[in-house]
Amino acid sequence: MSEKRKKIYHALVDGATEGLSDKALYEFVVNRCSKASSKKIVRAALLALTDPDVTDRHVLSTIYALAIKHRMDEIGQSDLEQDDAEHEDREPAPLRKRAKREKDASLASPGAP
Repeated sequence: MSEKRKKIYHALVDGATEGLSDKALYEFVVNRCSKASSKKIVRAALLALTDPDVTDRHVLSTIYALAIKHRMDEIGQSDLEQDDAEHEDREPAPLRKRAKREKDASLASPGAP
């Protein structure tokens, strides 16, 4: 693990342990690690979530919420709106009727007429 990610990881865990969450936790991490981008914070958060030494449920849920929020920010609202617009233009697929099959003599049971 790189030193930058380790520093961001420790800032995340320390801030969440102190009771910070959401914007306050994000600002705490950015103040401690000036080059912390949203992407780096999400990666460090995922590292913290998989760390067996972090066992406090509140700390884990705070870090998880921060990671999800910033990951969704990276995707962006415009991307979601663009996907919705693409699906609105499509027409529904036509329904197909199944053709009736004739019974195959080889599949019929021996006692059947």
